[in-house]
Amino acid sequence: MAHLLEVKNLHVSFQTYAGKVQAVRGVSFSLDRGRTLAIVGESGSGKSVTSRSIIGLLPEKTAHIDAGQIIFEDQDLVSLSERNMRHIRGSEISMIFQDPMTALNPTMTIGRQVIEGVRHHHKISKSKARDRAIELLELVGIPHADMRYRQYPHQFSGGMRQRVMIALALACDPKILIADEPTTALDVTIQAQILQLLSDIQKKTGTAIILITHDLGVVAHMADSVAVMYAGKIVETGTVDEIFYDPRHPYNWGLLRSMPDLETKGELVSIPGPLLI
Repeated sequence: MAHLLEVKNLHVSFQTYAGKVQAVRGVSFSLDRGRTLAIVGESGSGKSVTSRSIIGLLPEKTAHIDAGQIIFEDQDLVSLSERNMRHIRGSEISMIFQDPMTALNPTMTIGRQVIEGVRHHHKISKSKARDRAIELLELVGIPHADMRYRQYPHQFSGGMRQRVMIALALACDPKILIADEPTTALDVTIQAQILQLLSDIQKKTGTAIILITHDLGVVAHMADSVAVMYAGKIVETGTVDEIFYDPRHPYNWGLLRSMPDLETKGELVSIPGPLLI
């Protein structure tokens, strides 16, 4: 059975004032329907660049995909024009961005922002789009959705804004949902609620999830399989149990040792040495 998504030997570079920088170097992985793949690593390891390559949201002027393929349902997304990519982005593959506090437009009502995506991909009336928007807000656990629909982002808490971001991402029933650090700006209690919400939605819809994170606790809670990134490369892949209980790569071993727990005394463990590229 073919994979829903397959990334093959992906190389991405950025042109900077200091020259060309390789952000992603030979990344390969696959994702099946209804499964969750966690891509984990420290800040700057290339996780978000990889995810933005999949959805076609790299900066046009500075970023370039030098090599590789991103195969989604037998078509290579790398070779698609921007016009064709727009039909896939938001409809077939959608994304939850890192910071819910700034990702929403403060001048537009929540309802209008949800409707915008629905009407862009589906030619339906405004009233049907409104009904769909309220249905989505209810799906992600926002109470009094028909009233909150008319409110603005500043009237929502951080956790509720993240729920709105999830509703936006689910508006067109995507086959793949990319969640880029979906709980970073939230407190621990709200984090648990958002993770449970994503898990519940996946069970209801069968959506495949790519979870981008540096939080190994989130990985343990959500993932079926894990890819560990370091310096633009995937250095280890496996199931959650394999990654946590039988780490093979020194970086993965160091990453696990650096996790604090309630029994930790003294200085936290760090990963020594320069960045090896």
